[in-house]
Amino acid sequence: MFDFFAAFTIGLFGSLHCVGMCGPIAAALPYPSKKKTDLLGSILLYNGGRVLTYGFLGLLFGILGASFSLAGFQQVVSIGIGICFLIAVLFSFNIETTLMKWKWTSHLFFFVKSRLSIFLQKKSFQSLFFIGLMNGLLPCGLVYLALAGAISSGSIVGGVGWMVAFGLGTIPLMIVAGLSGSFVSLKFRNIFKKAYPILLIVFALLFILRGLQVEVPDDWYIVQLVSGKVFCH
Repeated sequence: MFDFFAAFTIGLFGSLHCVGMCGPIAAALPYPSKKKTDLLGSILLYNGGRVLTYGFLGLLFGILGASFSLAGFQQVVSIGIGICFLIAVLFSFNIETTLMKWKWTSHLFFFVKSRLSIFLQKKSFQSLFFIGLMNGLLPCGLVYLALAGAISSGSIVGGVGWMVAFGLGTIPLMIVAGLSGSFVSLKFRNIFKKAYPILLIVFALLFILRGLQVEVPDDWYIVQLVSGKVFCH
């Protein structure tokens, strides 16, 4: 199982990053109409495509997590994920840059970007949906953090639910930005950039605590929200 509210909250607070990174794509979306109602529908189609892709990734990583759980490695996996996050922070390890250096992932990202460039030239509701689908596959550290939660859920349903809830959490701010025609300023993006390593450290410790089966005190509300409920068995 998974905690929809916690996964949604992570997506909601992390959407500041989404708007900052995906802002150029969202600004270039080929809206068929500029009417407010049509514009809202267009934005929902685009974001619906993203959430669908996240759900599919959650399915894949949920299967992986379920396999680890059945094999009795769930605690080891949780600790391992936490250690990897700590290493990434301590050694300023950029996951996106590293993935781009791998042959098969670089080919995938090149394919995604080429498809995006094609769909961005077509003004139709269908193209907006496919742009969202493709955008969900672009390299993003926040998505990888969510995928770690999908693996740690230990089930297929939990993995899909985790990623869908996370994706839904990113939508409100994307809608506001899309309707207002403005995106997160450089100042706020820099603030998030500085806070991002802290977020990784917090999650790294929570993954490790879960793997060690350490009980979280009831008065640690925020920590309990993530470690006690998000990663429930």
